[in-house]
Amino acid sequence: MSQFENNGSLSRGGAAFVTTHWSVVLAAGDVASLRSNEAMEKLCCAYWYPLYAYVRRKGHSVADAEDLTQQFFAQLLENKLVGQCRREGKFRSFLLASLEHFLAKEWNRAHRQKRGGGQTFLSLDDANAEARYQREPADELTAEKIYDRRWAMMILDSAMTRLREEYAAGSKTELFRQLEGILSGEKSETPYAEIATRLGMTEGAVKVAAHRLRQRYGELVRTEVTQTVNTPNELEEEIRSLFAALRQ
Repeated sequence: MSQFENNGSLSRGGAAFVTTHWSVVLAAGDVASLRSNEAMEKLCCAYWYPLYAYVRRKGHSVADAEDLTQQFFAQLLENKLVGQCRREGKFRSFLLASLEHFLAKEWNRAHRQKRGGGQTFLSLDDANAEARYQREPADELTAEKIYDRRWAMMILDSAMTRLREEYAAGSKTELFRQLEGILSGEKSETPYAEIATRLGMTEGAVKVAAHRLRQRYGELVRTEVTQTVNTPNELEEEIRSLFAALRQ
C-alpha cells in the first residue's frame, strides 16, 4: 500500500473539478479540433504500454501486438471511434472496450496490412515496450488485470516525474533525492536525523519536508487521474480502482 494512501492525501478536496484532457476530447467529438487532437495524442502516448501489455497477454506475438496497438491508436487519432463514445465515462474504460471491439471485429483487416506499410500515428519505441513486457512477472494476472496494474503504475510514474521536476525547479533536488524513498510506502532505511545532518537541517524540519512531499505526491497522483475522467464521481471511482490495481 502506498504512503499517500495511508495518510489520506488523495481524499476529496475542495478544489473545483477542472477541464481535463478527456473532457476536451469528448467535447470535440468527431469534429477536427487542434486542441482535441493534442489532448487525445497525449492520452494515447500515456496508455500505449498498458494496452500493448494487454494485447501481448491475450496471446498475440510481438510483431502482431505492435501492429495491432499502432493500428488501434491510428483509428482513435483519426476520430473514428471517439465520436461513438458517450459523453460521460472514464478514458481507461473507453480504451479497453474500444480495443476489445477492435481485436474482435477488425483483426483481419489490420493484419492484412503489410507490417510497416501503414502510417505511423504515434512515435513510439516498440522495442522498449517489448523489453518492458518481458520484465512482467510470470504470474496468473489476466490481460485485464495486467492492463489495470500497468495503468496504475503509469499514473504513479507520471506523478513522480512531475514531483521530481517541481523540486528541481525549486532548487530542492537533493532534498527530493534524500526523501523520495518514503513515497514507496516502505519505511525509510535512513533515519530522519541522519538525513537532517546530510542536508544541514533540523530533524523536525526534515519530518515536515517529508510530510509535504507525501502530500504533494498524492495531489499530483490525483491530478493525473483527473485528466482521464469527466466527473468528480468518476474521479473517486478511479482513485479506488488505482489502489485496487496496486494491491494485485
